[in-house]
Amino acid sequence: VPEIRFAGFTDPWEQRKLIMVAPLQRGFDLPAEKIIPGVYPVMMSNGIGAYHNEYKVKGPGVVTGRSGTIGNLQYVESAFWPHNTTLWVTKFYGNHPKFIYYLYEKIDLKRYKAGSGVPTLNRNDVHDTMVFFPASRKEQELISAVLTYLDDLITLHQRKYDKLVIFKKSMLEKMFPKDGESVPEIRFAGFTDPWEQRKFSNLTDRVSMQSSDPDLPQVEYEDIVSGEGTLNKDLRDKEGGKTGIKFYAGDVLYGKLRPYLMNWLYPQFNGVAVGDFWVLRATECDSSFLYRLVQTDSFQRLANVSSGSKMPRADWNLISQSFFAVPADYAEQRVIAKSLAELDDLITLHQRKLELLQNIKKSLLDKMFV
Repeated sequence: VPEIRFAGFTDPWEQRKLIMVAPLQRGFDLPAEKIIPGVYPVMMSNGIGAYHNEYKVKGPGVVTGRSGTIGNLQYVESAFWPHNTTLWVTKFYGNHPKFIYYLYEKIDLKRYKAGSGVPTLNRNDVHDTMVFFPASRKEQELISAVLTYLDDLITLHQRKYDKLVIFKKSMLEKMFPKDGESVPEIRFAGFTDPWEQRKFSNLTDRVSMQSSDPDLPQVEYEDIVSGEGTLNKDLRDKEGGKTGIKFYAGDVLYGKLRPYLMNWLYPQFNGVAVGDFWVLRATECDSSFLYRLVQTDSFQRLANVSSGSKMPRADWNLISQSFFAVPADYAEQRVIAKSLAELDDLITLHQRKLELLQNIKKSLLDKMFV
């Protein structure tokens, strides 16, 4: 029996091979000329590939990727066409289809991949897996309802998070002037002066003082969440002592290696930047504004004009001699930076809610199944 169970259910769960509970079958070929606008989804290994006017299987159905995207489970409510890049459940033997979907999620199909090239799902090994399941369809329905509710919440917060990320990108574009213009599309009340063109080397110093102080937290590429400017771990848990560039609170860290990875950070603590970082210290602009400037499309375009194909690095000579539009009034710089920081806080909030819900679901999958 599972660790968590609904009241009123006491019978032990039954154990059988998965082939006797919900067997898988390879999907079907679909000629390209038949993939036309229609009403029935074509379920591919990575999602809905297209719609057309025929279907092979009546819904509801459970589909998983057969190769490449193994374990990419999809639940389909209505009739669909399982493409030959997928496997689909052919029979439910009276079990609740959504429960079977979560049962497959619980067993983690990625464990059954085989092949040295593009991995494929070993269907025979999956079918031989022993699984426990409740004989009561009502118990299956209750378990499915709880997990479906969590999935809906996760989807909701994922959409909110995605919208905020897109909104922030839009604000970055509109709160900084476009190339060749002297004022941004969106501006805060009270500021009317044209922005000035300033050489980047006049806005900041590139710091290079080395340190291996073991008492200072060290920041490496893998510690930063790409594009978010947040840390993914507590640096106090890391062993110190590596050599890097010493930075102070308010400096801007910019990852010059593969700049398209968008590894930037605005630390509010002293530390050591280990690896391919520029440590930028604002001289003739506000440091919080400098942090936002390096995130703009105009800066990123130049940073990605780099030498080398395998290990491209941003070119300091190019960046330092380039001109960027900057408001002369520090108050305008700070209010721009503050508004973008508030957006970052909202994005982080939704990201944490999303992670919390995902962890709750993972825990329930463990405790509501045997």
